[in-house]
Amino acid sequence: MKRNNKNLFILFAIVVLIFTMVITSYKSILSNLTLGIDLKGGFEILYEVEPLNKDATLDMSAVANSLRKRVDILGVSEPQIIIEGDNRVRVQLAGVSDQDSARSLLGTTANLTFRDVNDELLSDASIIAEGGASLAYDENGRPIVSLKIKDPTAFGDITEKVSKMPAGDNLMVIWLDYEEGDSYFEEFGKVQQGEEPKFVSAASVNFRIDSDAIISGNFTENEARNLAGLINSGSLPVKMTEISSNVVSANYGIDALNKTATAGIIGTLLVFLFMTVMYKLPGVLASIMLVAYIYAVFFIYSTMGAVFTLPGIAALVLGVGMTVDANIITFERIKDELWRGRTIRQAVKEGHSLSFASIFDAQITTLIAGLIMYIFGNGAVKGFATMLMITVVATLVINVALSRILLNLLVSSGVVDDKVTLFGVKENQIPNISKGEEQFYFGPVKKQDFIEVSKKAVKGSIAVLVICVLFAGFNAVRGKGPVNLGIDFSSGTRLTVSSNEVIDVNNVETIMNDLGYSDKFTYQLSGENTVYATTKDALTVEELKVIKSTFFNEYGIEPGDVVVTPTVGKDLIQNAFSLSILAWIAMMIYVTIRFKWDYAISSIIALIHNVFIVLGIFAVLRLEVNIELISVILAIIGYSINNSIVIFDRVRELLNNYKGRLNPSSYKELVNDAIDNSLVRTVNSTITTIIPVIVLLVIGSDAIFTFTFAMFIGLIAGTYSSILIAPYIWYLIRCKVKDKPKKKRKYKKEELDEYTIKGINA
Repeated sequence: MKRNNKNLFILFAIVVLIFTMVITSYKSILSNLTLGIDLKGGFEILYEVEPLNKDATLDMSAVANSLRKRVDILGVSEPQIIIEGDNRVRVQLAGVSDQDSARSLLGTTANLTFRDVNDELLSDASIIAEGGASLAYDENGRPIVSLKIKDPTAFGDITEKVSKMPAGDNLMVIWLDYEEGDSYFEEFGKVQQGEEPKFVSAASVNFRIDSDAIISGNFTENEARNLAGLINSGSLPVKMTEISSNVVSANYGIDALNKTATAGIIGTLLVFLFMTVMYKLPGVLASIMLVAYIYAVFFIYSTMGAVFTLPGIAALVLGVGMTVDANIITFERIKDELWRGRTIRQAVKEGHSLSFASIFDAQITTLIAGLIMYIFGNGAVKGFATMLMITVVATLVINVALSRILLNLLVSSGVVDDKVTLFGVKENQIPNISKGEEQFYFGPVKKQDFIEVSKKAVKGSIAVLVICVLFAGFNAVRGKGPVNLGIDFSSGTRLTVSSNEVIDVNNVETIMNDLGYSDKFTYQLSGENTVYATTKDALTVEELKVIKSTFFNEYGIEPGDVVVTPTVGKDLIQNAFSLSILAWIAMMIYVTIRFKWDYAISSIIALIHNVFIVLGIFAVLRLEVNIELISVILAIIGYSINNSIVIFDRVRELLNNYKGRLNPSSYKELVNDAIDNSLVRTVNSTITTIIPVIVLLVIGSDAIFTFTFAMFIGLIAGTYSSILIAPYIWYLIRCKVKDKPKKKRKYKKEELDEYTIKGINA
């Protein structure tokens, strides 16, 4: 057939355009990415908010706006202030250098009042002009806060009243967050003992003042600036209680970013290599599309201003494997058609047509999991969900639509006509249809009775789960709990102690014992430079200050910390359970609509099997069950149902084309053929997904070890259940429940009044 050089030129131009866009703009995209606290350092605090006046209505939008003004004082770029529920707000600040000051600035109500020595209220902050507080310096160059008075007459009346009080009592006391029961004289007693008082300043007033005023004290420049900013941000008439916090040092975050990024690059290159070796020329095109996919994901993330986190990077690496899955399904279908004797053009056309339903259904189920995580999850779960949803969109647009366009351009150019070896198919595997030959090669997998294998596999799974339950029960009896709940669920504090040199876990324990925490912490060495110290107690901010200061003096790096209160732990457990149930229900509904109820039931049983396998192995190995594991479980739910759908799509296709009588024997034959026809693509798609995960396990950040290990186990369990559990359950249901026979449509016989004959009565 004649070559079409125009299509070849268009193909070449598109490829050049893709690489030109990547090379010329990737630096700009990366520089505009918003890094999360786990990559840049900083902190995240979840506050529970209560109005100071119990009868007042809580306006969470006003709380968020006030917090945002305070964050502006710190000069933090891209702060994340998220309202969660009716009375919670999450504040995420990446790249904050002075975390203690920031914490103090956010948590205070900033209710400024002027009082006399008898604690009688003279005025509140309304007497000050809006934005009227500013940093200034006195005649000696000491930092002060200058106040621009909005109502000089009212201020003059107040100062005149104070000036007429007896000598020594003629003081105007400025309070920040005065509480009922506070006393100037008690606080002044603290001053005499060298302690810090609760009031901000106490200035002598000897005459009426009708002009602006100042607040003076032993302020540092930073303290004076923060105080001015607090006053300008307005009063926050609510009580804000820290119920969860996560502090990450900048050093630890950068190290985690570098390790995970390196693992991601290596994992992606290995996927390129695998696709090229397995699928030859289409594999090269898939690798080009993978470059476009990664570029598109980063571009979307940068454009929408989403926060890039460690779980997000892990989701991206996972997405590399999952998005290639779409190409594998198509390429295997093309090879099937070539083995039937089709021409390359016919095989590519049929391959795209036959594979689309499987790809679409598989991606939509993953999207369902992502949407549920994003809507109902929080924190790390939301970050993972965002990346997962972007992966689905990019897969459908880039690796399905654009990949199809490029492959069609290549094939229609005529360059690859009759060159089946470029598609990974040998010439001696193709029948000569012109001579009446029929298909004789059906792929590298030999015929296997998968139903009989499945019977043994189900027994094996039950045995593994029983062992896991026994381990969990044994640990529960010993008082350790059936699973090792991390502080995300059980409450407590985890310190991340880091050093630029090799760290000694015994030295860390000694320091903690010297600080009075003997037998309260457990210690775990992670790599050569990090030690995790964990306790079930939720430490206070004051306790953390002392601990972090001590370790900073010892190692030169301030430790990171995660603090979770029992309230949050309980909520997270409920949230995790709800997320999983919602995902199962949503997927059952979708699969029932697209297939039938028996396919849905079979898929869900396989999914539940996968979840319990992961949890069971975590119970046996006593690995920590934390909030990131929920992201993994939901990802496994989305991923493993993908493989099940690919096999069920082939089952449905064979079922629709089956001409004989349906009985247990024919159902067994259908299932065996469907698995046999889908096995290579199922295994290959798992390999492309598991390669990046293995690389993450080996050289990725220790901060996401639990995440990647759970994903590794989940991928294996998901592939195993998709091949041997879900189809077997479907087979059992079909053997017990018979399909209702299709009703034949009756057509009403039309009575003709007369025949219409052209030329006679027409």
